Amino acid sequence: QVQLVESGGGLVRAGGSLRLSCAATGGTYAMGWFRQAPGKERTFVARISRSGVNTDYADSVKGRFTISRDNAKNTVYLEMNSLKSEDTAVYYCAADRSVIRRLFPDAYDYWGQGTQVTVSS
Repeated sequence: QVQLVESGGGLVRAGGSLRLSCAATGGTYAMGWFRQAPGKERTFVARISRSGVNTDYADSVKGRFTISRDNAKNTVYLEMNSLKSEDTAVYYCAADRSVIRRLFPDAYDYWGQGTQVTVSS
C-alpha cells in the first residue's frame, strides 16, 4: 500500500523560502508536486523520475523551485525560493506507477493529503 505524507507548508512573506517534504511508503515511483489554489484546478508544479536524474518544472516556477529526492529515505522534496503571492495554494505530492513522463494530475496513482502554503505580500 502506497502512502504519501506531505509536510513543511506554512506562512511566509513574499521573497521568502520554504521546503516541502513528501515521505513515501510502499515503493519507489516517479513523483510529482501539484498545487491547487482556492476555486482553481489542480496544476502541475514539478516532477522527478524514479532515479532522480530527470526533472520537469512548470514555467511559472522554473528557476525558483527545485525538486529532489532521497531514495534511501523514501522522501521527495520541493525547495521553493523567491516565493510570490501567486504561489499560495495547497501543495500535493503524488506518485506515478508509470515510467512514462507525465505531467497531468490524472496520470498519478497515489496522492498525499496536501499541505498549505500561504505567501503574504
